[in-house]
Amino acid sequence: MTKVQELEALLFVSGDEGITVKELATLTGSMVPAVVQSLAKLNDKYTQDSDCALVVLKSGDTVRLATKAELAPTVSRYFEAPSSTGLSQASLEVLAIIAYNQPITRIEVDEIRGVQSSGTLNKLILRQLVEPAGRRKGPGRPKLYKTTDYFMDYFGLHQLSDLPPLPEADTEDDAEADTDLFLQQFNASFKQTEDD
Repeated sequence: MTKVQELEALLFVSGDEGITVKELATLTGSMVPAVVQSLAKLNDKYTQDSDCALVVLKSGDTVRLATKAELAPTVSRYFEAPSSTGLSQASLEVLAIIAYNQPITRIEVDEIRGVQSSGTLNKLILRQLVEPAGRRKGPGRPKLYKTTDYFMDYFGLHQLSDLPPLPEADTEDDAEADTDLFLQQFNASFKQTEDD
């Protein structure tokens, strides 16, 4: 595995929040100038590959992956998709995690789901089901997210305590089964709300 691969992986998992050059240096065991040089090499690779949709953006000391400017219309269509369409399984997962753990950072949502959630989170923000809730104190001061009043109306809730209780898990197998049961119950609540 090369340093460029490590940097690319870290940029990918850091999502739209990005990651600082110093954090990249620490996580890859490299010096800051070497990280800057590798980031330039990675961006050159993206720029020269006409089939690649990505670029590396730098803002201050923070770097992140983004799509090339010419893909803006395509990306806009994704985020402007009609909100009349139902919520995907991924959207329901992210929404449930935020509802039960708010305020929560995107990285924490990713850790619970085991996959990157920034695109799904952005769609939920555009649908006004989730909103920023300040920043967490500590390194990087990541954004916190919470559900909105519209979320409460959308699901027919008067208060967060109206959410169905999460079952207790005794083992890892039980925890996985309980998660499935929870999602089934959450989906059922969602479908009932849509039908009303």
